[in-house]
Amino acid sequence: MAGVSPNKANAKATAARSPRRRAREFALQGLYQWQLSGNDEAAIEAHLGDVEGFDKADREFFVKLLRGVLVQRPVLQEQLQAYLDRPFHELSPIEASVLLAGAFELGNYPQTPYRVIINESIELAKAYGGTDGHKYVNGVLDKLAASLRPAEVEAKRAARAKAR
Repeated sequence: MAGVSPNKANAKATAARSPRRRAREFALQGLYQWQLSGNDEAAIEAHLGDVEGFDKADREFFVKLLRGVLVQRPVLQEQLQAYLDRPFHELSPIEASVLLAGAFELGNYPQTPYRVIINESIELAKAYGGTDGHKYVNGVLDKLAASLRPAEVEAKRAARAKAR
């Protein structure tokens, strides 16, 4: 994954990515690297810190996201497993990484609206994952958000229903 670029359809959007989105992309690369190589967070951070474009990422957010997922991984996997149709270890490394990062943000960044976290996760899955992986990520994180942030999710649903 390191060195893999988003698909051509996203090439135009690449230039306009926010520092936070870039941090999410680098965290995804780090989590992917961790799953495949087993490198520790220090080695992953050092490697990614040298990758072109890292200077445009929100470094603090990247570090919190990468380290937070690695520390909370067992709990995050357990939370996600309730909404998966197969064992967590059978997910593709990209989908697993996107889901772990999304679950971490949902649980640890209440100031970020849950729809923003889910949409960012969908975009990562579209750019780096399999053909329909983004649909799977959307469904799982939507269910997890309803569990972790019931008041926020219900308020959003009520607002949508009222607008109809």
